[in-house]
Amino acid sequence: MISQIKKILYATDLSKNSSYAFLYAIDMAKRHNASIVILHAIEPMRPYMVAEGGIRVYELLERAKEKEREMDIEEIKKHLQAFCKKAEAQMGPPCVELVSKILVPLGHPVEEILKVADEEGCDAIVLGTHGKGFLKQTFLGSVAGSVLERTRKPVFIIPLPSEKITIEWDGI
Repeated sequence: MISQIKKILYATDLSKNSSYAFLYAIDMAKRHNASIVILHAIEPMRPYMVAEGGIRVYELLERAKEKEREMDIEEIKKHLQAFCKKAEAQMGPPCVELVSKILVPLGHPVEEILKVADEEGCDAIVLGTHGKGFLKQTFLGSVAGSVLERTRKPVFIIPLPSEKITIEWDGI
């Protein structure tokens, strides 16, 4: 028996392609009467970036990352409102009401996607990919490919379309 989809994790890198994938998350949420959890993980600093400068540089970079995280949350909320207005013109309402939570953790994207999918009780994962190249890593993207390999939840990987889409966006 197929389990019901009541909560969808939409993972975004804030790129144009991930915004296109959000259209699929909206459509899926509407069809299944589900909610959407938006996740954007901020990559942690690499150790070699702070090795020479000592703890002071590390502290400054950590504060900068926290500020980036706060700005990303606000940016996602702003883009969500604008994007939903455009999407509703073509797909009909609701859009914003479907989003139950926006999370912007500091961590490796694959690990955060898997962790949040479990912690939030998500039934499916939606993410975009570049869809270029011949190798699996390039075709799926390293994040999409790793998530697909490591989860038992349904994963919907949305490539950028070849034709121009009528909705324009700046990324969410």
